Amino acid sequence: MASEISPKAEISPKAQIGNNCKIFPFVYIEDDVVIGDNCIIFPFVSILNGTRMGRGNKVHQGSVIAALPQDFNFRGEKSECIIGDNNVIRENVVINRATHAGAQTVIGNGNFLMEGAHISHDTKVGDNCVFGYGTKIAGDCEIGNGVIFSSSVIANAKTRVGEGSMVQAGTTFSKDVPPYIVVGGAPVGYHGPNSTMMTAYGIGEKVQKHIANAYRLVFNGQNSVFDAILQIKDQVPDSPEIQNITRFLEETTLGVIGKI
Repeated sequence: MASEISPKAEISPKAQIGNNCKIFPFVYIEDDVVIGDNCIIFPFVSILNGTRMGRGNKVHQGSVIAALPQDFNFRGEKSECIIGDNNVIRENVVINRATHAGAQTVIGNGNFLMEGAHISHDTKVGDNCVFGYGTKIAGDCEIGNGVIFSSSVIANAKTRVGEGSMVQAGTTFSKDVPPYIVVGGAPVGYHGPNSTMMTAYGIGEKVQKHIANAYRLVFNGQNSVFDAILQIKDQVPDSPEIQNITRFLEETTLGVIGKI
């Protein structure tokens, strides 16, 4: 089915628009843009060079996709902003493309970005995440699948958030947030396992208890992260989820929230 494109939209003839899209008046789309099938682009959206958008996305009023990176290292290189399928991008969201030539900012599938969220250059977002009102994700961050940010969260540069975790409203963090937990407060701290999300993921009660025990070793007592990893491997029954936790901890470079 042909796309429905308003004559009041300003769209480069070089842009590639898929089938069955609806593009409202006053949308601005630059040359080097690819938009997949079944997307809806509401008025006053800007979709800029380097955008590669999949199918079934809805981009609401005032959003800017592939904005130039707010990075002093940027020299005008050709980079990309990859948007997957079936994302909802609400009003006034800004997503920056990557800084360096050939690099990518990546948003996966099925994510919900609420009003005023900002995803900065070179950040990688998984699937089925929620970014609450006014949440700001700095450059070079990594966000796993199923992460929930409540409103006004600030993730500082190069931080990682493991899958299935939740960051509570108003939290600012500069270290990594491991998988399957709830964090929040000022200073940011561990508030326990995210049992709601784990249950939604189909993680059974037995494995949830093992995860809770693993995080007791990480966050209770005076263990270093290195020692906690060794204790988890020695004391906690193995599972894909436990392996995910230990791998995440092993790969941290900034350290983990609540641990020096």
